[in-house]
Amino acid sequence: MQKIKPHLWFDSEAEAAVDFYISVFGGKKLDIARFTEAGFEHHQRPAGSVMTVEFEIRDYRIVALNGGPVFKLNPSLSLMLNFADKAGVDEAYRQLSVGGQDLMPLDAYDFSERYAWVQDRFGMSWQLMHDAGKDAPRILPAMLFVGSQYGRVREALEHYTSLLPDSSVGIVFPYGPDKAPDKEEAVAYSDFQLAGQTFVAMESAHDHRFQFDEAFSFVVECKDQKEIDDYWNSLSSNPNGGQCGWTRDRFGFAWQIVPEGIDRFFGSEDQAAAERAMNALLTMKKIDMNELEQAYNG
Repeated sequence: MQKIKPHLWFDSEAEAAVDFYISVFGGKKLDIARFTEAGFEHHQRPAGSVMTVEFEIRDYRIVALNGGPVFKLNPSLSLMLNFADKAGVDEAYRQLSVGGQDLMPLDAYDFSERYAWVQDRFGMSWQLMHDAGKDAPRILPAMLFVGSQYGRVREALEHYTSLLPDSSVGIVFPYGPDKAPDKEEAVAYSDFQLAGQTFVAMESAHDHRFQFDEAFSFVVECKDQKEIDDYWNSLSSNPNGGQCGWTRDRFGFAWQIVPEGIDRFFGSEDQAAAERAMNALLTMKKIDMNELEQAYNG
């Protein structure tokens, strides 16, 4: 089971973006949750309109949210895909680049025979590569530490891998000499396992005008209240802050600590129950499973 899911924040284009990504990479929609009248003063969305779309690419689950214009996706977080051949990279790049922009142009690089980093027309960033030495089906979330977070990748690797079972640090590759403005010991590339899933972390000293924020977060699905409490307290930079299960860690990265199957409360055909659950959720910082269940059941 995939314990951690990327969560992408869109203004109102979540379903259109998901349809586009499925057309590019293949996959399918798994679930759609809709807004209720509860919380209208916050979300300003008509009841019944799409709130979230959970979808799957290469057997990897991702959630897209219609959250309004508050946050916008940026290249601090991207998804990295390896392809079995160069033609696969070229075709994905061709489709994703329409209306988007190159962050690193399609070309051969020292680290990949064929590679491109592109931001698509919805704002999502993708790193596309062909590397015969890597498993083609994988999708890897990639974190780019810049600005005030530059130089903290090694600290982040140690911190994150200490929190979840089946976690470990893999490759850590420094820039080395003569790579100014990056320091010799700074991390050009690293990968690590969290709950059996692979992630990538890099850092850059170049003048990037973005940082981690809620536009790209990770949903951690918890089996019980103890697990929610443990992850909330260990990940959150301010355990007394947050909203609706969302919190930020010491590096500024956003997490959602939620019970497994939380969407059942809001995707229910019982609209009154769904609204009660949503009203209860909107009062919470850390999620209380018992209180949410009681609200749903009336």
